[in-house]
Amino acid sequence: MYEVVKMLHSYWAYLVLLMIVVASLNALFKFFGNKEFQAIDFRISLFTLIVMHIQLLIGLVLYFSSPFGFKNISANGMVGLDAFSRLLAVEHPFVGILAVALITIGYSKHKKKLTSKPKFKMLAIFYTLGLVLVLSRIPWSNWF
Repeated sequence: MYEVVKMLHSYWAYLVLLMIVVASLNALFKFFGNKEFQAIDFRISLFTLIVMHIQLLIGLVLYFSSPFGFKNISANGMVGLDAFSRLLAVEHPFVGILAVALITIGYSKHKKKLTSKPKFKMLAIFYTLGLVLVLSRIPWSNWF
């Protein structure tokens, strides 16, 4: 089961990264371009939110079934982790949860705004912060 969940989490991450980049750029370009908020903008932000939450759920399953997650902390303690183990067991999950929280906050705040400019502003701020967090904690050595 671990290998299947690991593979799913790894490949789903490409979709997550694509969607969060698209959603962030969409919000930024339309915010600075003074464009009107349309149904496609809503769909992009919603699909990004859904994709991120699915990644979080897959990641939580992986965290508790992986020998590199919770089991590693239980076996070695925090002091016994090297830099890469700490990335997988602590930093990657924590920052991933923060990124999902920021995107969820941005999505919720944008729905409460009545005009296009504030909607895009909320999406641009929170989705871009989420993107920066995601990019900062991807284990790049595993991607290439």
